[in-house]
Amino acid sequence: MKVGVLTGGGDCAGINAVIRAVVRRAEDYGVQVVGIRRGWAGLMQPDLVPLNYDQVADIISVGGTILLTSRTNPFKKEGGPQLVMKNFRDGGLDALVAIGGEDTLGVAHKLAQLGLKAVGVPKTIDNDLSETDVTFGFDSAVNVAVDAIDRIRTTGMSHERVMVVEVMGRDAGWIATQAGIAAGAHVILVPEEEFDLEAVCESVAARRKAGKNFTLIVAAEGARVKLKHGQVTADQDVDQFGHPKLGGIGHLLAAEIEKATHLETRDVVLGHILRGGSPLAFDRVLSTRLGVSAMDLVMKGKFDRMVALRGNAIVDVGIEDAIKPKVLDSDLLSVGRLFS
Repeated sequence: MKVGVLTGGGDCAGINAVIRAVVRRAEDYGVQVVGIRRGWAGLMQPDLVPLNYDQVADIISVGGTILLTSRTNPFKKEGGPQLVMKNFRDGGLDALVAIGGEDTLGVAHKLAQLGLKAVGVPKTIDNDLSETDVTFGFDSAVNVAVDAIDRIRTTGMSHERVMVVEVMGRDAGWIATQAGIAAGAHVILVPEEEFDLEAVCESVAARRKAGKNFTLIVAAEGARVKLKHGQVTADQDVDQFGHPKLGGIGHLLAAEIEKATHLETRDVVLGHILRGGSPLAFDRVLSTRLGVSAMDLVMKGKFDRMVALRGNAIVDVGIEDAIKPKVLDSDLLSVGRLFS
């Protein structure tokens, strides 16, 4: 038996730990693992490489993905899905472990209708996949954000500034909220709730009038400005899954706050730094458990399923259900507002 493994979409801490676990568990079953490079692109133009445990034994602490990644969508090319299935069969593959988020796993689910036997592993720093308590990569991203915001806080306090920190989070504010709470943010802005720009400026001014000479604002990149702006985009281009390139909400906020309050305001963007680097212990363990369970699922013949964390147990759920958006828990956001 030969099982392929690919990684698609944005990189995050813990992907290599999943690959390592899949390969190690496959050895127990006498199964050969084949790495597919650059996600679905590696099945559009075949780029397959055999993997053994000696090659991956020491990558648990390595960030990124040794298989490389892309945001390729086979359904955006005429005949793309059929080409993927042909190359899958021509490569002698019997099943696939797809490591990715909504887009990568969405492709796997669609291809299941054409006969692809795939198991999904939830990967996204945004933590926005349903049916799992948490996605691997999220914990590491939040901790990187908190460390950076702690440093930004001290310089902001020293200069009596308003500091606006923009973090990743296209449609879900999990990173902004958890990092904001942990770092003591005074204002947290997320995609799930439109915010009033004037109200934010008034809040900053009120704090200063009350003698509090520092304000820390954490905003998800996908935070939506009520009435005026919506989501702020870097340009008009979209990727193969129809997503615009977000960016600039922090700069917009800083400019508007300084204009309205005449207070010195700075913005800092914590972009790809949140994706990179070594996974923390939680993500190393979770990734390993998910990788082992994914291989177990393949051997049980349970396809179009995704491994997931529920409480402290690894379970399997339907990919179709898993790729539905998981929005922020409003109760969690209300906790952050207690300290505004």
